[in-house]
Amino acid sequence: MTVDRTQTSSSRRNWEELPPTTRAAVEAVTGPIIRADSVIAGFSSQLATVIETAAGRTFVKGVPQRDPEVWTQHREAALARHVGPVGPRLRWQIAAGGWDLLGFEFIAGHFADYRVDSDLTATAAAMTTLGRLRCPTEIELKDAEVRWGAYLDEDVDTRAFAGEALLHTDWNYSNVIIDDQHGARLVDWPWATRGAAWIDPGCWIVWLIFAGQDPAAAERWATRVPAWHTASEHDLRLFSGALAAEWSATAHRRPNMWTCGLRDAAHRWAAHRSAGSGVAG
Repeated sequence: MTVDRTQTSSSRRNWEELPPTTRAAVEAVTGPIIRADSVIAGFSSQLATVIETAAGRTFVKGVPQRDPEVWTQHREAALARHVGPVGPRLRWQIAAGGWDLLGFEFIAGHFADYRVDSDLTATAAAMTTLGRLRCPTEIELKDAEVRWGAYLDEDVDTRAFAGEALLHTDWNYSNVIIDDQHGARLVDWPWATRGAAWIDPGCWIVWLIFAGQDPAAAERWATRVPAWHTASEHDLRLFSGALAAEWSATAHRRPNMWTCGLRDAAHRWAAHRSAGSGVAG
């Protein structure tokens, strides 16, 4: 399946549509804004734009303060200082004019293409670095055995999902920016989870299948991540089933080309795992 690279949030706002008080609050920190260019990708934020000032460019994402999803802003702000090796630096957070905005360092690069070997290699390297990070205990995150255990029978032992790694879990190609100087950088962290480091390459596999790879080929890329080899065949079979159930629930709540395609990709991986033909550690 070919990924639609024009897909974006239907409620996305332009910089000029923000209240004057919100824009003024940002300029009080950044200086006069020379130009603002909307970013056409992603779903989670109602504002995604790159502003340019005399000091350079800043990526700004925002959500109205009364929006139920404003928690994603606070989650990302709290995590920013912990993801330095692979994530962008947070410059500021501003709440003004009814909006909550985050200003991140601008990463010059391109969205990962999961059909291109060099981009896949860079993504696997960033995932490897992320897998070595310990999850900050002071930030409230969902635990992997709770998040995915909810999709399994109550008597199923999900302790293998547990761990102290900080997981990104949302491997949408637009969340991986390939920087020619520094490799892959990871953005958009609201679905960060605490758990076993091998779970992230498992989540990535679904996106690779969605991008057109068959499950066996997708798993061969997952083997580039050392943490993958710590999972047993049983762990991966159990997790692939839970992940398929999670994507099915998501597609049921919000049916569209993306969610239904990812649901189908997740079920293809689960079927591959159930057949016992997977590439494990």
